[in-house]
Amino acid sequence: MSTQGWPGTPSGASRAGAEWRHTCRGAERPELSTCREWPVTSPTLHHRETGAGVECELPLLPPLSRRDWQNTMRRPDPPTAYTYATLMNCCCRVCRPDLGFALFGRLLRTGLKTDDIVTNTLLKCLCCAKRTDEAVSVLLHRMSKLGCVPDAISYNTVLKSLCDNSSSQRALDLLQMMTKGGGCSPDVVTYNTVIHGFLQEGEVSKACDRYHEMVQQGVLHDVVTYNSILDALCKAGAMDKAELFLRQMVDDDIRPNEVTYNAMIHGYSTLGQWKRATQMFREMTSRGLAPNIVTWSSLMTSLCKHGRSKEAAEIFHSMAAKGHKPNIVTYRVLLHGYAAEGFFADMIDLFNSIANNGIVPDCHVFNILINAYAKCGMMDEAMSMLTEMRGQGVSPDVFTYATVIAALCRMGRLTDVMDNFNRMIGKGVQPSKVVYHSLIQGFCTLGDLVKVKKLIFEITDKGIPHPNIVFFSSIMHSLCNEGRVMDAHHIFDLVIDIGERPDLITFNMLIDGYCLVSKMEEALRLLDSMVSAGIKPNVITYNTLINGYCRSGRLDDGVILFREMLHTRVKPNTVTYNIILDGLFRAGRTVAAKKMFHEMIETGTAVSISTYSIVLGGLCRNNCTDEAIAFFQKLVAMNVKFDIVILNTMIKAMYKVQRREEANDLFASLPACGLVPNASTYGVVIQNLLKEGSLEEADNMFSSMEKSGCAPSSRLVNDITRKLLEKGEIVKAGNYMSKVDGKIISFEASTTSLLLSLFSEKGKYREQLQLLPAKYQFFEGVI
Repeated sequence: MSTQGWPGTPSGASRAGAEWRHTCRGAERPELSTCREWPVTSPTLHHRETGAGVECELPLLPPLSRRDWQNTMRRPDPPTAYTYATLMNCCCRVCRPDLGFALFGRLLRTGLKTDDIVTNTLLKCLCCAKRTDEAVSVLLHRMSKLGCVPDAISYNTVLKSLCDNSSSQRALDLLQMMTKGGGCSPDVVTYNTVIHGFLQEGEVSKACDRYHEMVQQGVLHDVVTYNSILDALCKAGAMDKAELFLRQMVDDDIRPNEVTYNAMIHGYSTLGQWKRATQMFREMTSRGLAPNIVTWSSLMTSLCKHGRSKEAAEIFHSMAAKGHKPNIVTYRVLLHGYAAEGFFADMIDLFNSIANNGIVPDCHVFNILINAYAKCGMMDEAMSMLTEMRGQGVSPDVFTYATVIAALCRMGRLTDVMDNFNRMIGKGVQPSKVVYHSLIQGFCTLGDLVKVKKLIFEITDKGIPHPNIVFFSSIMHSLCNEGRVMDAHHIFDLVIDIGERPDLITFNMLIDGYCLVSKMEEALRLLDSMVSAGIKPNVITYNTLINGYCRSGRLDDGVILFREMLHTRVKPNTVTYNIILDGLFRAGRTVAAKKMFHEMIETGTAVSISTYSIVLGGLCRNNCTDEAIAFFQKLVAMNVKFDIVILNTMIKAMYKVQRREEANDLFASLPACGLVPNASTYGVVIQNLLKEGSLEEADNMFSSMEKSGCAPSSRLVNDITRKLLEKGEIVKAGNYMSKVDGKIISFEASTTSLLLSLFSEKGKYREQLQLLPAKYQFFEGVI
């Protein structure tokens, strides 16, 4: 549409794209959206500086007749105070409160009278500009000078700004000023604003006080009031209190809405209470409320946290049927659930469906997949996913690299680790504390402490805290458990070199490492170093050393150290006595052991079930079975609660001294004691029945064991097989031989030798070879 010849069209005006443009030579204040040559006042009119002056842009006008065009271009009425207020409000909405102040100044210069709308908009501009103190001053002092009286909107505007700036206490002071006759009574929005502010700052009690104060002031709660408190309680995990508030809400005839139930479902989901989350979901739908994407995601999160990703998947797929398109957050939830449970095929299928549904996978999605593979040591798959990530234009972040580097470090692939580390730096991703700690752990495990020192100096220069003593102690503990105590000691020395001070736990850990490999002299030297460093050994230190002596056959040295404890004012505990008692009994020094047990009781040291187990087992091993049974019966009279290990020991002991009825009675009493027989219990009974020749009873007992869910041990199957073969029960022996799978249960050398001797060409049972399971009939060819 041409503009030539139209009345009122400014000179030089032209239509460009979706806008009318002309060179404006008369605009005094372009930001005020006015134009002298084009007399239109509009917040959508923009000016900008050009070489020819100020260019004016006006949105595209619809096609008009000549008369309509002339009527449209008439000079408008002068702007009113409401016009200025509207423009000021627009400036706030586009985050330009400074322009709002300029408009307010122009309003004052025009002599227009300000009203409540203008002053409230001014307050909004001040709050938008973070000039809350000035807003408070205008509210309390300057509005009256402008001939305006603050209303609820004025107060609520300033209160919200105070609360948003974590000044809820000042907001409360202002609220109390209103309630004491500030000329304006607070309404529900006022209280909701202050309540929300206190909840954001964690001041739940103050928020609840305002909740109760509303009733006293005659202000009725609304759904926003309840939702604010419920949301805070749910985030704090106080679901019992949240339930009470929800019931109170219903009692007050306030209908819960989607926000209410979303908060409750999220709260239960965070605590892992998926059943309550599901119940709340059902209650929500029964009230006719439609779940939204937040509801579905919260419920899926709860199910995935409890290893129920398949059920979460059902919810995921039902969303589309109910008109809710899954978003990227929903995909992440289910992907994480699949990853946690190791459902990699489902995880990949879901990942492939993301792009098909028009959603672009982000870095977080790829991180979930890479982390899932890396945790399982599937580094080829993890690296393939990293390659695909880059191929789709998604840049790996620090978490991506940290995951890959940590996994490679655990696998000892330090060359690949450094390749990824260097690539990370080359891409401009700054290594985090986690990345450096993974590198340090990897090189510590490898034993390259020179590289570790270099990394420590590097992170120190970058201002990143280097690993503390707890971190290094964890590495030392792993190395000691692997028997690499010297490598652990080298790290111990490194810790001292970098200025860290080893603590009691570190010393005890390294002492235990030396004791595990029976290097007691080195362990004692560490004890001396410990004392020299001003660290007092504790009972764990001495228990470790005494146990080391006993395990290495140096029981007397252990007893001497036990006596030295008393001089260092370290009191032996139950574990200390248990170590000495076990050592004495295993050495056959029964008299000394019984004397030590009496000493333990006399010193008031607590006697544990483990102590009784050591004493009873020790007496039985040293042919003091009758004494053990008498002591056991004494303990029964004292109502001591035994574990299955002790009862297994006593059943075996009773069988040994031909007290069969007592053993059977004790076995039968296990359920009454709240105990369940284990494989060892059944093994003791079955072997005794075989010894007595009660083959049928033994067979029945074995069946009972299998029905109870106890898996027979390889040793038991071998014992039964040999006993049956020796007695000529070939068919029954064959039944037990069929249980041998070569993995959990295998033939022992003695069993194989017996089979060869019985079923070879000159064997006693050569003629009955066909009675054995088919896979064992190869003996037919054995001479």
